[in-house]
Amino acid sequence: MIETIIYLAGVILAIWCVIDILKKPIGLVGKIVMAIVVLATSWVGSLLYYFWARHHVTSWFK
Repeated sequence: MIETIIYLAGVILAIWCVIDILKKPIGLVGKIVMAIVVLATSWVGSLLYYFWARHHVTSWFK
């Protein structure tokens, strides 16, 4: 039961990150790459995105 809740929270957090990525003013390739990385790494990718990469992604994919 608790595993299901943790899994669903991870999925919701990853989708939230992807929506935030799609709103960024970067190219389509950058959006696709970041979305795949976040979705593939689930919790770790979501946490890294929100605490570090979110502020740097626009300079990475100009």
